[in-house]
Amino acid sequence: MHLPQTGHASGAEAIREVAQLAESLGFDDLWVSDHVVVPEDQGYPTPYIHEPLLTLGWAASATTTIGLGTAVLVVPQYNPVQLANSLATLDSLSGGRLLIGAGIGWSRGEFDALGQEFSNRGRRMDEILPLLRRCWEEDPVSFDGRYYKLDRIRMQPKPAHRIPIWVGGTSEAAIRRACALGDGYQTIGKSPDEVAHIVERIRRDRPETDFTISLRTGWDAVAMDHDLIRAERESFEASGIQHVVSAPWRRDLGEYLEAVRQLADALELSS
Repeated sequence: MHLPQTGHASGAEAIREVAQLAESLGFDDLWVSDHVVVPEDQGYPTPYIHEPLLTLGWAASATTTIGLGTAVLVVPQYNPVQLANSLATLDSLSGGRLLIGAGIGWSRGEFDALGQEFSNRGRRMDEILPLLRRCWEEDPVSFDGRYYKLDRIRMQPKPAHRIPIWVGGTSEAAIRRACALGDGYQTIGKSPDEVAHIVERIRRDRPETDFTISLRTGWDAVAMDHDLIRAERESFEASGIQHVVSAPWRRDLGEYLEAVRQLADALELSS
């Protein structure tokens, strides 16, 4: 379940209540999106967006067992050492509940606003992912890359568990990156027919079932026919999708909570 992190339905109370409700109804995890900055002339997303890791920390403090995920964190926009520390801290304080969806970003305007190079973001991502893993698993940490270098630094505490990294995106480059560097792959906005060939492509390189293939979709059980949601779920599963993030369209907290309840009912999560 995607948290009400943006727009009219968002806020401290909304994030807490949706997190607690989703946990009580049997959802596996809670998800957030990431946009550090939104240029004025950029139509998507809304500039009213809570910072993702602080949002997950707030949700973690209101829950006990439900997982926490980012769909997706725009990794090249961050200092990787600071990011590694923030993610390790969040995982440690939440008791090992964190899962990272990681992408390179699509908005040149966002990178420009941050004073960062847009054209090399994929190459920087290819260094950052193994750098994160090294920071989480080694002590001290050294790293000698083209863009990032570390010389025997200490980073404590370590994460409470091995944080899975699912590489997000829709391009062939994203799929290659996921297969080479990730523990899973996450796509967005695809129909059951569209995901079948994606799954087939990934399984050629990563046949193991613990390499998770995930999809973010716009299931909104308040507005959508429940039979359609169930049919899509069955089709996604038959195509090889193992995990779905649902992002309701609701602009009001009451409606958002109702969307969570109705989706749980449509998918028979409590059965």
